Amino acid sequence: MTFHRIVFLESMTNSELKYKLNSNSPVIAPSMLKCDFGNLHREIELLEDAGAQVLHWDVMDGHFVPNLSYGALLIERVRSLTSMAFDAHLMISHPEKYIDDYIKAGCNSITIHIEAVPDPGDILKHLNQSGVIPGLAVSPETPLSAVEPYLDQAGLVLIMSVEPGFGGQSFIESSIEKIKQLKSMIPADTILSVDGGIAMDTIAETAGAGANYFVVGSAIFDQADYSTAVSELAAKAGSKTASST
Repeated sequence: MTFHRIVFLESMTNSELKYKLNSNSPVIAPSMLKCDFGNLHREIELLEDAGAQVLHWDVMDGHFVPNLSYGALLIERVRSLTSMAFDAHLMISHPEKYIDDYIKAGCNSITIHIEAVPDPGDILKHLNQSGVIPGLAVSPETPLSAVEPYLDQAGLVLIMSVEPGFGGQSFIESSIEKIKQLKSMIPADTILSVDGGIAMDTIAETAGAGANYFVVGSAIFDQADYSTAVSELAAKAGSKTASST
């Protein structure tokens, strides 16, 4: 499979980036929660060399989810290290208080949780006006009816296939039907992302269900060779998507 890395450009609009992400799918987005933070610069170089298209930043506040990770300052400091697109997943309470920090940090897409903001319309509008792809995440126990009123405003919708807050969890099988249902509800150009337990034994089924953007943690970072991991995951997802169309 040939990779076409999504290059961050300040002049690129969110519509242009969304088009590039969709046209270069399947997108493999390494979850930086699992990286070696003691050698972050080297990790980013290895992921670039591996053909990763996007870096996915899981932000946890110890309140909305029971874990802490990192914030906008870290993301801003490493923005200059790479031209890859940055995707921030805010697993935080009251994201409206911090959203501008992540815009300023250089994130190209920012996803908030419907469980944290029952009426996310104003935030999604603000993200879109700020030139950022607005994302909306749905936790496993939340029905899609909660996000349905906002699907026309979200450029990316993220199905959580594990409970948010911890890496290394097992994939929740009922997520497949949820992905299929969501695929029938969203506009054709909306990015359908899945996060949690994505590996060689789960990525094909999620791709066949309609996902085109895959957040991957352990299945990349627990491997000795990131290039092999990324290429094999993309090939697995791509072949299933091709066979199901």
